[in-house]
Amino acid sequence: MRLPQFLLIGAGCALSACTTAAGGQSVSTKSVEAPVDMVEKRSTPWRQIATEQDRQRIRNWYRSWQRALDDARERGAGAQVDAEGILLNPTAALDDPSLPAGEYRCRTVKLGAKGRATLGFVAYDWFRCRVEGQSGQKRMEKLSGSQRPTGRLFPDVGNREIFLGTLALGDEMMTIPYGSDRLRDMAGMVERIGEQRWRLVLPEPAYESLLDVIEIVPAP
Repeated sequence: MRLPQFLLIGAGCALSACTTAAGGQSVSTKSVEAPVDMVEKRSTPWRQIATEQDRQRIRNWYRSWQRALDDARERGAGAQVDAEGILLNPTAALDDPSLPAGEYRCRTVKLGAKGRATLGFVAYDWFRCRVEGQSGQKRMEKLSGSQRPTGRLFPDVGNREIFLGTLALGDEMMTIPYGSDRLRDMAGMVERIGEQRWRLVLPEPAYESLLDVIEIVPAP
């Protein structure tokens, strides 16, 4: 479906199998005990801006991820999930998560289904993304495609940055202000999962899926 552009301001092997990532490293996409989220005990700038809905999305990120993985497997997409390897491993985040300014390629993987949707796994082709600005004032924007998140990246404790933004759909030229439309607001975490490889994790999106993961790599 088509969604509008984002506005900004803004957990081995228990799932069902282990997959092998590049370099022969075994990674798990199976359920394990949720990690402790120390971020809740600190005050960070993004919390002053995020809506209660989005603070809850980020607070419950692990629960949402496991629910999405379970739903995808129940709908027969276990092989596709495993094929993505580390990208869909909830505990794969590495240190130094900061996403530098620059031009990127990005692809979206949608996990789980809600409403009338029947597919538990959908992977899209590569699109263009861009990151502008410096720490504390960075923005990320998906430049092409029918669903385009646009938002601000906030420093955070631990191995993630926080994304707060909005969704632009179709041929919309304007983005709407963050916090003005619950169905357009988006919140998630940027994590580094390899050398020159990141992901934007968006728990509980408003449309279609239970979790969206956007893979991000530098443009050639």
